[in-house]
Amino acid sequence: MTTKTTWPLVRVLRDRDAGLFLSGVVVSGFGTSALWLASGVWVKDLTGSDGLAALCVLALWLPTLGGPLLGTLADRVRRKPLLIGLNLLLAALLLTLVAVDAPGDLWLLYAVLFVYGAAGVVHDAAESALVATAVDRSLLGDFNGLRMTANEGMKLLAPLAGAGLYAAYGSASVALLDAATFVLATGLYAALRVREEKPAPPTGSRRERTSEGARHLWAHPVLRPLVLAGGATMLCAGLNGAMLYAVVDDLGRSPAYAGVLYAVQGAGSIAVGLLSGTALRRLGERRFAAFGIALLALAVALRAVPYDPLALVCSAAIGAGLPAVLIATLTSVQRETPDALLGRVTATAHTLVYTPNVVGLAAGAALVELVSHRLVLVALGVVLLVTAALLVQNPARTERTISRSSPDANPA
Repeated sequence: MTTKTTWPLVRVLRDRDAGLFLSGVVVSGFGTSALWLASGVWVKDLTGSDGLAALCVLALWLPTLGGPLLGTLADRVRRKPLLIGLNLLLAALLLTLVAVDAPGDLWLLYAVLFVYGAAGVVHDAAESALVATAVDRSLLGDFNGLRMTANEGMKLLAPLAGAGLYAAYGSASVALLDAATFVLATGLYAALRVREEKPAPPTGSRRERTSEGARHLWAHPVLRPLVLAGGATMLCAGLNGAMLYAVVDDLGRSPAYAGVLYAVQGAGSIAVGLLSGTALRRLGERRFAAFGIALLALAVALRAVPYDPLALVCSAAIGAGLPAVLIATLTSVQRETPDALLGRVTATAHTLVYTPNVVGLAAGAALVELVSHRLVLVALGVVLLVTAALLVQNPARTERTISRSSPDANPA
């Protein structure tokens, strides 16, 4: 009894379906991260154009804007077969990239990346919805934290592996690796022991069904402030990310030093992912998110000080603070949304939270040429502190911290 209550993280890892889910996240995340870097290098080698290489990231991110529409697919069919079908589709699609070996073939690469991004939106919505069915509600925070840890770990390892594979065997090898990860993920999802009811027939017009996720988010007293705070935080994070090379230059370091700061930031994200379940139970979603945003605010503002040890500490703090609002938002969506709406609500929340990050990166790229990066960083810190304060001020209702004992949380 005591062990189960004290070590929920162990309970997640020992749960068969949760373990399969996490394995699927690690496997597919590895392939995606490897392809993300290699595709840009691939285009750069073929064309010599930085702009065309940057279009790879745009092709992957652009479908996120269609999240509310794409998320409806995750509510129209059973999620497990949908995940299996998406993984097989992507595996087959990636094999076509073997034919790309000249600048004239790049249209195929961009088309595959666009479909890859669109399928990823549906995949994330279906996966999050299925997780809410397969994992005990009291462990969702722990699971989402572990998923964040797995994703961040892959971001540290996979790009290096992808770059090495590309250098040794060429672009086709990276596409084949990613295809293989999706085949493996298909087997992991197929092994899940999840019983799903057939979704009810759709009612209303397509526009009404698409907007239903947004209406649920806006009307919900817990989800709305979290999603708004998440979007504001990711906008500031994008602006902060665009200042990175100015910070590195201010430290008197070469551009390659950015890799060190990214690695330290990733380590911070891995750490908070492991601790997030306990923090969510003790603080609740809103306070956990607010504390994370406040930590991010201080770290971003202090980056304006050109001091190496402080820059490393700030990078670790950014890595620890930023995921808090993301984990809190996803966990709340899973707990507070009816199963029939979960795909649409998840996809809509992802669009509202993650799209501002791209906007921030684009705006920051222009702003860093016009204004001192130190002034921008301090201003971002102030905006983030205000966001954190607003999130904890006058909560709409007392949050459930899931602090009950194991028998209370799961009477069975």
